[in-house]
Amino acid sequence: MPFPLYLLALAVFAMGTSEFMLAGLLPDIASDLGVSVGTASTLTSAYAIGMIVGAPLMAALARRRPGRTSLLGFVLVFLAAHVLGAATDDFAVLFAARVVAALANAGFLAVALTLAATLVPPDRKGRALAVLLSGTTVAMVAGVPGGSLLGAQFGWRATFWAVAALCLPAAIGVLTGIRPRQEQNDVSEGRALRAELALLKGRRLILVVVLAALVNAATFAGVTFLAPVVTGTAGLGELWISVALVLFGVGSFLGVTVAGRLSDRRPGLVLAVGGPLLLIGWPASAVLADRPVALLVLVCVQGALSFAVGGTLITRILYEAAGAPTMAGSYATAALNIGAAVGPLVAATTLTTAAGELGPLWVSGLLVAVGLFVAVPSRTVVMAGRGR
Repeated sequence: MPFPLYLLALAVFAMGTSEFMLAGLLPDIASDLGVSVGTASTLTSAYAIGMIVGAPLMAALARRRPGRTSLLGFVLVFLAAHVLGAATDDFAVLFAARVVAALANAGFLAVALTLAATLVPPDRKGRALAVLLSGTTVAMVAGVPGGSLLGAQFGWRATFWAVAALCLPAAIGVLTGIRPRQEQNDVSEGRALRAELALLKGRRLILVVVLAALVNAATFAGVTFLAPVVTGTAGLGELWISVALVLFGVGSFLGVTVAGRLSDRRPGLVLAVGGPLLLIGWPASAVLADRPVALLVLVCVQGALSFAVGGTLITRILYEAAGAPTMAGSYATAALNIGAAVGPLVAATTLTTAAGELGPLWVSGLLVAVGLFVAVPSRTVVMAGRGR
């Protein structure tokens, strides 16, 4: 894989760390800025909404600019938002900074997903995407736990400064290392924005976007509420929450790496094997949650299956949206973040039911079941190699 892909993955790592790090920092932020924890939690919602809205909006605004210029601009805006967030004593300013950071993150990922396809031969999009998404999985393994530890030792602002610092080598790497075969503004001249957006009317593209959103919703429904399962049903100490999240991240990295080698030529194999196993795994996690060893093993396995299946579907979006050279990445980014926003919201409704803290795991299984129900009648679309 071309070295510039790893530079893009470094930026994705910094942004992924920022996206997920707030879970362990909210109490400190609330105390420091004089707001309730509930109010502080709106920072997470603001980021999710910014990612969903920002993906198509930022991609549309950047489509007439060279890919390297757009990526550099998004990284620098992201860096500035974290500097502002680390320095402010005003919650409203921090809220605004998180929205701006989310827009920059969404724009970067949308452009990077599209640009990555120009750095490799046409039949290697899946492997390129795997390298890019490895930044997110490494963020789960090292970035998020590291950020939580840094925040616990030196305060939540230190984590914001650390993310800003990570953006510096990423910005230098983008500036000096990105040399795409075909700059993004060149390809955009061949297709009007209206024509690229019109592809969203196509049944094939809509199908894979919906499936990717469902799988990602299942992923975040389960992992967002993993902590109470670990400390409650499994009866483990709080330290084991970080262990469980790291195991999920390790599995995610393995899943996206293995699937990246198969998703171009044999996506059907990944989906046909991974989909049913993913469906079985979430309910199994709920049933075996009172057995700590079994739960931790399943957490790792579900991480691998979730990112293998989800990553393959994201690759299918890029193939199906090949006629939208500047907007394809935004469709993939939107699918990821709609799932990340909707999954936890649906899962949260089960916490007050008889299912209790295990409810989100059952919701994850239900979401995968819905995805398989949708996919089976259209399996020739989602399982075809190398696009149509």
